[in-house]
Amino acid sequence: EAVKENNLKRTGLVEGNASTGPPIIWLSYNVHGNESVSTEASMATAHALLTQKAPVEASWLEDAVVLIDPCLNPDGRDRYVNWYNQMQNAIYDPHPDASEHREPWPGGRPNHYLFDLNRDWAWATQKETQQRLKVYNSWMPHIHVDFHEQAVDNPYYFAPAAEPFHEVISDWQREFQNTIGQNHLKYFDKEGWLYFTKERFDLFYPSYGDTYPTYNGAIGMTYEQGGSGRAGLGVLTQEGDTLTLKDRIAHHYTTGISTVEISIENKERLVAEFQKFFQNPGKKATYQAYIVKGKDKPEQIKKLKSFLALHEIQYASADGTPSLNAYNYVSREKSKTQLAAEDIVVLAQQPKQQLIKVLFEPQAVLSDSITYDITGWGIPYMFGLEAYASESAVKVKNPQAVEFSSVEADNEAYGYVAPWESLNNAKYLSALLKAEVKVRYATEPFTLEGNEYKRGALIITRRNNENLGQRFDDKVVSLANAMEIPLKAVKSGYVDAGKDFGSGTVRYIKAPKVALLGGEQTSSLAFGEIWHYFEQQLDYPVTILRTDYFNSVDMSRYDVLILPNGYYSMF
Repeated sequence: EAVKENNLKRTGLVEGNASTGPPIIWLSYNVHGNESVSTEASMATAHALLTQKAPVEASWLEDAVVLIDPCLNPDGRDRYVNWYNQMQNAIYDPHPDASEHREPWPGGRPNHYLFDLNRDWAWATQKETQQRLKVYNSWMPHIHVDFHEQAVDNPYYFAPAAEPFHEVISDWQREFQNTIGQNHLKYFDKEGWLYFTKERFDLFYPSYGDTYPTYNGAIGMTYEQGGSGRAGLGVLTQEGDTLTLKDRIAHHYTTGISTVEISIENKERLVAEFQKFFQNPGKKATYQAYIVKGKDKPEQIKKLKSFLALHEIQYASADGTPSLNAYNYVSREKSKTQLAAEDIVVLAQQPKQQLIKVLFEPQAVLSDSITYDITGWGIPYMFGLEAYASESAVKVKNPQAVEFSSVEADNEAYGYVAPWESLNNAKYLSALLKAEVKVRYATEPFTLEGNEYKRGALIITRRNNENLGQRFDDKVVSLANAMEIPLKAVKSGYVDAGKDFGSGTVRYIKAPKVALLGGEQTSSLAFGEIWHYFEQQLDYPVTILRTDYFNSVDMSRYDVLILPNGYYSMF
């Protein structure tokens, strides 16, 4: 704990002056579940660190703290390993045509919900990422290695990375990638192992296991061993050699130990440059503040605050700056905006300033137009919020906590009305339907008891819910309070403007029976996105049907069939 707290002082996330301390090295394995050699190599690496002596006849762990995450994706790994153990021959068959080298849909690469966790470091949509970031940000390592596998016929890749490098990456970070690579190659050259550097794997898109740590001051790197899900215990390459699991372990083990070795050899400068990344980052940021408007989207603002807190990004409220000219994320030009108390202000000058620049920048600077992944992102776009980037400072105050006013049950109410504005409202509807509460919705805007409601507003009347008796009010209100839905109890179905509750424009919602098609010919990532949406965001049941038996399903049982992106033919 003392090492951890001392290191956080270097970043400014904890107040105080840091003393000298050991380098912190974080080794991450198996983020893609079928790149299974990673976890095997982590065991060999941990054993060596605990039992072997360094070249200077001292324990590695006397001079460094090494954190090992042996499996970032346990669900994906289990899916792959269980399948492989069922399919392998008693004596493994190295021919690529053998079934043990032909992993079926959806493969072990993604997690349970078929999400690629190596695209989730910044966006943190998955539970595995959310929990990892809490631990990562409590340590803020100086070195982070993400161990992967690539195609069977590709040998081994290690640092330095390819262009483009994001402009916030320091000269030291680039330099030390070369230093680490030079240390690796002396071991690979000695053994005659093939490798390549400076190709394919760039440092730009912020949500990888190499870029996210890099934007948090670390030397972030990807190491790629040939093999992946097709390799099994051994597989023939195009050159006729057999690539074995033992070979793959040896390569990842070697780069892991080499990383620890070279980091310890450069420990003083490694720690000093890490501190410099936060306290003296060099080039001044173009924008000094980012203003996110929150008046009409309280749920999105709440999600934004949670997102910023997870990444240890500080935010505040505007104070004494009534208006300013700033870059408008929607129009993509400067325009005037009025600041309000509910707006979120993220100041550039804070410990995570480099990460903030990357995540909030309206347009990233590319040194090379050919990249490994997407080149456009931005927090305002991600949350669908109006935002401005200001070149001048903005006066701020501590953010005001917005308290939700809970609703009281009214046993004499004619019914209740809830707005239809966001995913949270859809989740509320899902909960009502699962509780067998009958719900209607307005197809036209209306005004009632001084409140204006847009199209889609949910109307929940006592009429038609008589079977619930006294539980009606408790169910409707308790669910609304739990989800912070601004529910209103109304005395009448007669509206001030618009259509009354008994109008034909107010329609009954039948709880739909939803089916989702998956299996061969569907995109596993597209399928997983929809599956996750229903189960983890809407909390609404969905029946999964597979393409291999779809033709025998009685579809009259379902109201909705969702077809993910895919490559459909006859099935």
